[in-house]
Amino acid sequence: MRWRRVAMVLGAAALLAGGLNGLYRLARSRTTQLFGTLVARVDAAEQVVALTFDDGPTEAVADEVLSTLSSRHVRATFFVNGAHLSEAPQVAPRLVAAGHELGNHTYSHERMVLRSQRFIRSEVEGTDDLIRRAGQQGEIYFRPPFCWKLVGLPWFLWRAGRTTVTWDIEPDSPGHASDAAGIASECVRRVRPGSIILLHVWYPSGSASLAAVPLIVDQVRARGFRFVTVRELLTKRTAMVED
Repeated sequence: MRWRRVAMVLGAAALLAGGLNGLYRLARSRTTQLFGTLVARVDAAEQVVALTFDDGPTEAVADEVLSTLSSRHVRATFFVNGAHLSEAPQVAPRLVAAGHELGNHTYSHERMVLRSQRFIRSEVEGTDDLIRRAGQQGEIYFRPPFCWKLVGLPWFLWRAGRTTVTWDIEPDSPGHASDAAGIASECVRRVRPGSIILLHVWYPSGSASLAAVPLIVDQVRARGFRFVTVRELLTKRTAMVED
């Protein structure tokens, strides 16, 4: 009898562990969320890709980012944090004026799980307000920090009619190349029509990613691709795809 109880406890523990693992995988998924629209890549008939940047903006590298993209006539999408917009209010208007698109990456860049609707609303709407002040027009796409989302955040976004945009290529993520050439090579190896590329360039830790930007643009273009903003990419889709 005792062994039966032990077996039942172990079985229940295994089910709980499996359930928690499933919730973790769902919370971190780039391709799935419980409510609303999520886009990680689109099935595009044209050779188009979107170059996106997370976090920031910061004054330290703004000139280099803008110069690099301008010199190659690339318009990108920047998923920005409200706190950084407040700290460097002159950078975001420059991005918009240069033809780039701003997306919402929350105010404080905290993990958006097990949060109240009031907290979620303040993080999203507070950043929206700053993005509008920078001159952004039209729909503002949303990207959750660390891709964390489970119930509360997707529910809020769905009710607000918002689109979640993730990515299918993150060549500077941990475990991948740490030098500019390697980051570019990883990106070129994986790029497909409709890909959404994610880079992190705003902090000192992203210096290799910043140096990789011109390499990525030149090498991806050499394969016949054209760079567009996320908004433009979504107009090119024949269907949304999971992978």
